[in-house]
Amino acid sequence: MPELSPGLYIVATPIGNLSDLSPRAAQILREADLVLVEDSRVTARLLREAGSTRPMAPYHDHNADRVRPGIVARLAAEAVALVSDAGTPLVSDPGFKLVRDARDAGHAVTTIPGPCAAIAALTLAGLPTDRFLFLGFLPPKAKARLDAIAEVAAVRATLILYESGPRLHATLTALAEGLGDRPAAVAREISKTFEECVDGTLTSLAARYAEAPPKGEIVVVVGPPGDAPRIAAEQVDEALAAALQRLSPARAASEVAQATGHDRRDLYARALQMKDR
Repeated sequence: MPELSPGLYIVATPIGNLSDLSPRAAQILREADLVLVEDSRVTARLLREAGSTRPMAPYHDHNADRVRPGIVARLAAEAVALVSDAGTPLVSDPGFKLVRDARDAGHAVTTIPGPCAAIAALTLAGLPTDRFLFLGFLPPKAKARLDAIAEVAAVRATLILYESGPRLHATLTALAEGLGDRPAAVAREISKTFEECVDGTLTSLAARYAEAPPKGEIVVVVGPPGDAPRIAAEQVDEALAAALQRLSPARAASEVAQATGHDRRDLYARALQMKDR
C-alpha cells in the first residue's frame, strides 16, 4: 500500500458503535502523519480500535485560530487527518476554516465519508426527507432561541437540530410555540445500546420530557409546515393586527406566515409598518 499523499483528510468516525468505522477510515488513521482531534481521550480509544499509533494534536474551538497556520504549513509535506469526537467533522464544529485555508494554500483536501448523527436521525424519524435544514444547536437563552426559531418558521423543509438532555424540554416547548404543534421525533444514543427514536408532536414530546430529561446524544427532527390556503390581504392585516397584540413583529409574522402561507419576510415588513402607526 503506497504512503498517503500529503494533504488534509476529513475522516468521519462512529457516533456510537465502533464497528461503524469504515475500513478506509481506519487505514487513513493508521497511515496519517498526524491526527487532529477534539479530545485525545476520546480519539485514543478509536485509534486503538483502528490499530493506529499515530500522534495526535488538539484542534478545537479554543485553539483553532492559533494553531491553524502551523497545520496548513505542514500539509505541503505531511498527511494530516481531521476527526471529531463522533461523526463527520465540520458538521457543527470549526473544521470548515481549516478546509478553506488548506484549499487557499493549494493543498489537497480529501473526505472519507461516514456516520453523521443529523442524517442518521433523519432516516429514523419518519418525516419528509426530500428537503431538510440542519440548525446545529439553538441558542441557550430563551429570547435568542425564539428569534432563531422564528427565522426558520416559514421554511418548507424538515428541520434537524442537536440538543442536550437538560435543555430538551425547553427547546421542544419553544419549537411548539414558534412553529405550531408540528410532527416531530427525538432520536438519542444512535447506534448505541440504548438507541431510541420517539415520535409525536412537539407538544406531546415536550410533555414527555418535562420531568425526566433523557441522557445521551440527542437529535430533534421537526416536520415541515403544512400546506395552508392563502388568504386575502385584508384578512392578513387582521391576523397580523391580532398577533401584534400578543407578540413581537418577528414572532407575529412567523405565526401568520404559518397560518396563511404568505412569505414571512413580507409579513414582517408589514408588521413593522403596522407597529409604527
